[in-house]
Amino acid sequence: MELDVTDAAAVAGVFRELEESGQAVDVLVNNAAVDVSKPIEHLTAGEVDRVVSTNLLGPVYLCLEVYRRMIARGGGHIVNILSTAAHRTWTEAGPYAAAKSGLRAFTHTLFQEAQRDCPGIGVTGIIAGGMETAFVLERFPDADTSMLQSPEIVADTVLYALSVPAGSTVGELVVVPRREPSWP
Repeated sequence: MELDVTDAAAVAGVFRELEESGQAVDVLVNNAAVDVSKPIEHLTAGEVDRVVSTNLLGPVYLCLEVYRRMIARGGGHIVNILSTAAHRTWTEAGPYAAAKSGLRAFTHTLFQEAQRDCPGIGVTGIIAGGMETAFVLERFPDADTSMLQSPEIVADTVLYALSVPAGSTVGELVVVPRREPSWP
């Protein structure tokens, strides 16, 4: 289904529709992201709002809706795709790094609350390094693709987080190319 994750009312509406049709979300993977690669002095308020709304508020809105429903059902798993920018930033990435750092902090808090509220809920943050995707290559057309990883590796990391037996959970994973320049 198509959804504007920055629209809290639309997010809530989708979850109401799913609930009314008897469908439950067992796994939520927050992977939507945008960026504007510009020096801070050239950013507009609208560009900052778009990046922070998509990369931080959107995942938070989705988590708010799914988490309470997972508590009611007694289980589920939330995976938030983070970035090395949540740990170490670089120039022309101010809003992106701020949003991903905020999402990392939110993920850690959600992890702790899930441990308290419902041990059947897993919460995992995945710090993913550079991937050979349009998202990276459009922003950095001169990127050395030999230093990037396949998105399938991140998908496999998500599957690993979901595969941990009940009674254990993976709070955070880091998956970066061996030659990742932004880690640590």
